[in-house]
Amino acid sequence: MSTHTLLMIEDDARLAQMVSEYLGQNSLAVIHCADATSGLERLQPSDPSELPDLVILDLMLPDMDGLEVCRRLRALPGVAAKVPVLMLTAKGDPMDRVIGLEMGADDYLPKPFEPRELLARIRAILRRRGSEGAPASQPIPALRFGSLEIDRDARTVTVASQPCELTSYQFDLLVALAERAGRVLTRDQIMEAVRGRELEAFDRSIDVHMGRIRAAIEADSKNPKRILTVRGVGYVFAKQQD
Repeated sequence: MSTHTLLMIEDDARLAQMVSEYLGQNSLAVIHCADATSGLERLQPSDPSELPDLVILDLMLPDMDGLEVCRRLRALPGVAAKVPVLMLTAKGDPMDRVIGLEMGADDYLPKPFEPRELLARIRAILRRRGSEGAPASQPIPALRFGSLEIDRDARTVTVASQPCELTSYQFDLLVALAERAGRVLTRDQIMEAVRGRELEAFDRSIDVHMGRIRAAIEADSKNPKRILTVRGVGYVFAKQQD
């Protein structure tokens, strides 16, 4: 029985069928859209409960660049904070991955890929979001640092009561730092905290996400007061804030 529904926006019908069959054997239902237009339409259902749990998005699509699809997806009301995006790219240049992350992708996977790695990344994203079907627990207190409030249950961030737009992965990065306020974390420790040891990432991806988080929560992202860089080591979330 499928426990999660994924939307795959991919113009390669054979690849989409292979992925759908493999993920279906692992309790993941896949809805396939062969182009960007139909994919974006599927992300605007009349009933919000019909939103997919995750989007697998190809970078190269016939009617629209995958980066533009990601940008539009992140602009859809109620979708940005709820639906993570795993981007597929046939390009090997790390800069393409950086751009994808800057556009709002939560993770990336270069083609060709092993289906098992795709499954592992999907499970890691769903696990980070607490959507693996675990029983309900007591409410988790919000984290508050001056005017910054991080609601871990609602997965929302506000500064002076104003909402901050973050992807699900960026939210998890912020929580990992805030829960360890005052402690310097290396990039590996940060990735370990939000993804687990089984997956790899390149250091630049963390830097890109940190820049996006700073732009959302700092008064001046060029002179941050909340997330500080420790040169040669990593990052630290400041205990004392406004």
